[in-house]
Amino acid sequence: MNRLVLKDEQWARVAPLLPGKAGDPGRSGADNRLFLEAVLWMVRTGAPWRDLPEMFGNWNSVFRRFRRWAQTNVLEHVFLALSGA
Repeated sequence: MNRLVLKDEQWARVAPLLPGKAGDPGRSGADNRLFLEAVLWMVRTGAPWRDLPEMFGNWNSVFRRFRRWAQTNVLEHVFLALSGA
């Protein structure tokens, strides 16, 4: 069973908003879509970060990336773009 949330059309709408794209300065993001799915999983379940399923990667790495994106308002822009869906 596929437990992921984002549809391709939603991903196409938010992908340009995310840091780490090819052409952006600095390191490229390691699978922004999977990371965003991890954040959505956390929002849906309300689970502690340590309970993040391994399929999303190391919980602490995901959490640190979440904090960076939250502090720079990246997630706010993403959720505003998705809120119309």
